[in-house]
Amino acid sequence: MDPKNPASFNHRTKKLSTGRTYHFVDQLPDNYDHKRSPTLLCVHGFPDFWYGWRYQIGPWVRKGYRVVVPDMLGYGGTDKPEDPSEYSTKKLCADLTALLDLLGVRRAVLIGHDWGAFTVGRFALWHPDRILALVMMSVPYTPPSRQYIPVEEVARLAPNLGYQADFANPTTTSELDTHLERFLSITFRTPTANENYTSRGSLFKLLQVSEVPRGPSVLNDSEFNQYVDEMRRGGMNGPLNYYRTAKHRYEEEAHAGLPADLPENLPVLFMWGTKDLTATPFVIGKARKFIRKLQDIAFEGRGHWVLVEAKDEITDRVGSWLQGLTSRPNSKGKL
Repeated sequence: MDPKNPASFNHRTKKLSTGRTYHFVDQLPDNYDHKRSPTLLCVHGFPDFWYGWRYQIGPWVRKGYRVVVPDMLGYGGTDKPEDPSEYSTKKLCADLTALLDLLGVRRAVLIGHDWGAFTVGRFALWHPDRILALVMMSVPYTPPSRQYIPVEEVARLAPNLGYQADFANPTTTSELDTHLERFLSITFRTPTANENYTSRGSLFKLLQVSEVPRGPSVLNDSEFNQYVDEMRRGGMNGPLNYYRTAKHRYEEEAHAGLPADLPENLPVLFMWGTKDLTATPFVIGKARKFIRKLQDIAFEGRGHWVLVEAKDEITDRVGSWLQGLTSRPNSKGKL
């Protein structure tokens, strides 16, 4: 399991009971025992793929965990439906449950970054009987809305989320496909860089700028090329479809009557960078209202891409937190 060599991981591709085909990395520890070795199911965000977890997989496996990392719907070697309704979190969570079924895993620790954080938070609502503990990174928990709010209105109320309205526009697909390297170079800039596209319309202005050197990035050249190749191969329509699901998500959640609070006894860890424009103390504070057992860890001076920017700290802190869950007085000795 060499982070510099994607082929060194154990890759699998299987059709799930939901009818969708998923590519995923499935890494087992030495002396794996399916009854005793906890499974960590890691869910990436936008624009990412399994590769985003390359620095965490090996160390967590060496700590005795089974680590499963899928390419989420629309990415990598996984199916890429054209219809945005296929990307609702209800359907994504059904896929993740089907993946656990395929692996013979009853309950797992769910770990998510960015859109993955949102998805694993919803997994805890849709399938509370399948989750042992929850780790969310960079995107704080938000409860199901009691009324539908169009993404354009969200962008008006919270200008730092204006990019979501841009991504929801179907014309953005061709824009990003055309200017893919430029888009990815902006996306993976370090938090000290001046370029960002959080306000509405700013992305398109940045994409029209003449090509310039990549500048300060959280990725080295080899890693950056991995992302360019992967996103170019699959195209940006699938990844962008996540931002086109607001109405579908609202209708499914309202129909199911999903609760606002996460399960009372569910341990939850939130990890974030203090330079991340999408994770602010205000929204983290709001999340506390809905999570009884929330712990949070802030990484000073880090931005959105904490899996890379704080790779060693993420690896160690998650491992220590999970170990702590098994050593508490009321613990049964295992997750």
